[in-house]
Amino acid sequence: MLRTHTCGQLHIANLGETVTLCGWVQKSRDLGGTTFIDVRDRYGLTQLVFNTETDEKLREASRNLGREFVIKVTGKVLERSNKNLKIPTGEIEIAVTELEVLNAAKIPPFLIEDETDGGEELRAKYRYLDLRRNPIRNNLVLRSKMAQEVRKYLSDLDFIEVETPVLIKSTPEGARDFVVPSRMNPGEFYALPQSPQTFKQLLMVSGFDRYFQIVKCFRDEDLRADRQPEFTQIDCELSFVTQEDILNIFEGLTRHLFSTVKGVELDEFPRMQYADAARLYGSDKPDTRFGMQFVELNDIAKGKGFGVFDNAELVVGINAKGCAAYTRKQLDELTDFVKRPQIGATGLIYARHNDDGTIKSSVDKFFNEEELAKWSAAFETEKGDLILILAGQTDKVRKQLNELRLEMGGRLGLRDKNKFSPLWVVDFPLLEWDEESERYHAMHHPFTSPKPEDIALLDTKPGEVRANAYDLVINGTEIGGGSIRIHDRELQSLMFKHLGFSKEEAQKQFGFLMDAFEYGAPPHGGIAFGFDRLASIFAGLDSIRDVIAFPKNNSGRDIMINSPSTIADAQMTELKIKSTVSPE
Repeated sequence: MLRTHTCGQLHIANLGETVTLCGWVQKSRDLGGTTFIDVRDRYGLTQLVFNTETDEKLREASRNLGREFVIKVTGKVLERSNKNLKIPTGEIEIAVTELEVLNAAKIPPFLIEDETDGGEELRAKYRYLDLRRNPIRNNLVLRSKMAQEVRKYLSDLDFIEVETPVLIKSTPEGARDFVVPSRMNPGEFYALPQSPQTFKQLLMVSGFDRYFQIVKCFRDEDLRADRQPEFTQIDCELSFVTQEDILNIFEGLTRHLFSTVKGVELDEFPRMQYADAARLYGSDKPDTRFGMQFVELNDIAKGKGFGVFDNAELVVGINAKGCAAYTRKQLDELTDFVKRPQIGATGLIYARHNDDGTIKSSVDKFFNEEELAKWSAAFETEKGDLILILAGQTDKVRKQLNELRLEMGGRLGLRDKNKFSPLWVVDFPLLEWDEESERYHAMHHPFTSPKPEDIALLDTKPGEVRANAYDLVINGTEIGGGSIRIHDRELQSLMFKHLGFSKEEAQKQFGFLMDAFEYGAPPHGGIAFGFDRLASIFAGLDSIRDVIAFPKNNSGRDIMINSPSTIADAQMTELKIKSTVSPE
């Protein structure tokens, strides 16, 4: 080893020892006859001292060290006179007797400090430098510890870690696939897996009983803060289990991670029906760190001559506690917020519960005091509260009000990143109607089992069929989702039929799985956690990018290595593919 200790290892017990450290120069301070240099590695930071009286030549050499030079030093551990108790090594320093520059460095394009002056794009271009910063490095250390604890917890429960293929068959359901041309099979393509779904079901047919892997998945979809084209799942499947078994095991995993990694003890996770989540929060992943549940007003607000309400399918609102004093400017900001194209509301109605007990609304022309008092009772308002109301088509207005609720929660400081509110959302619809294709699609995937008591509705009321499906939600983020699977060929064929697959299409896409079901498939089910999302919640981040070592930007590009990129004509010819995109 080139070093005897790391830069975060030495403390007062090491006084008098001669040690050797290696690391990067963090900063240099030249004070007359003495130079102080902070040397850093992934473990911490140690102060070095170069003194003219001790070794003038060595001290002069130290003055030529720039930021991010890689150095090796040997010296004696001394007690610092000006101690820095904010860092583990803050009571000692190294009086350097030997210095070797292992590698000089250019001046970095941004400060490699906890608080940097580098913008997001610049730091992405030099990600290898950004990774030297404590906040980013600590996120990856956290992620590593989480992965270790996942493996420990599941292995202790007899799960077997199995790797599944990365080059697979393209599937028509879900997001777009990334495809890979096959040189040995011209005109044919592999796809990168959106998940190992069919393989983990085949492992259950194989009798593996309990499977998991921490696995890369790929989806060619529009990106946002919690999405990347390649992401990581904690993927799991079990045989001979019920939904309750799966919820208990993976609630246990989540509690174990919070306890061992964050030192946070969580209570039992509540269960919420999908229908209740939609009705009370307008979302299948409600943020339950705060209340502000929806109140529906159809019975008391419609039929009063106000067209916006009378013509709406649903009139619904929230009580923003303590916000009656909002100014006209603040209310206009909220109106502009809900009218943004990505939200799509046409306007916002409000009513204040004033300190004198009166209720004043923005539609007083249509509603008298007695009617507004009914609003107040429905929302259980108190003096100082503000009622915010939207109206429209049921599904759309619920989604719009969900965005407004989250905005108000943020404005009122109710979305504390150090508070954790997990829950299970259960009994999802099996199918959802797609206006564009004018047919039903699987809300989760085609292998999700319907509730046995709802199977008869597939032919008459498919939209009312409930699935044996469940999502784990924490702080308004979907962390994991899964279902009990279909393990019977006849029922799976029926499911494909209702999804619009012909027998030939179903056989072409999933014949291997259907065939496997004829050889004794056990009842089985599973779940997949979004590992990046879970890690970002643990790290207190809004984006998953900084828990990923080398993420892509919103355009799906890695600007550090300039990928994706074109390939040579010779490769294109060998793969027997052509591009219709003209070269720039």
